[in-house]
Amino acid sequence: MNSAKKIVLAEDNSMLSMVLKFRLEKEGYKLLVAADGKEALELIELHNPELILTDIMMPFVSGLEVISHVRNKLNLQTPIVVFSAAGQEKIVLQAFDLGATDFMTKPLSPNELVLRIKRLLR
Repeated sequence: MNSAKKIVLAEDNSMLSMVLKFRLEKEGYKLLVAADGKEALELIELHNPELILTDIMMPFVSGLEVISHVRNKLNLQTPIVVFSAAGQEKIVLQAFDLGATDFMTKPLSPNELVLRIKRLLR
């Protein structure tokens, strides 16, 4: 199953990470899970995933810094879906300015996420 599309998930909530990993692997994706932005950048550079899912608020390196690094340092056009708690419009706009592809408000629906991923990876 080497043809499985790789997704890096950067999420510091381990319960949410487990749920999303289970749900997305059931759909046939290979998930590489990072507990923080620093680990996410290492996984992105090592595995060159087809898609990146990132929370905004994380320890060490924020989701915004992940987007900036992917777009400006690595010069990758990899789709990036950002998660954030509701009511953070300024941060969401900043994420899009940096190059985020899509945004979802937490708590998020795993089924909706699957649909968005399928659309982005067509």
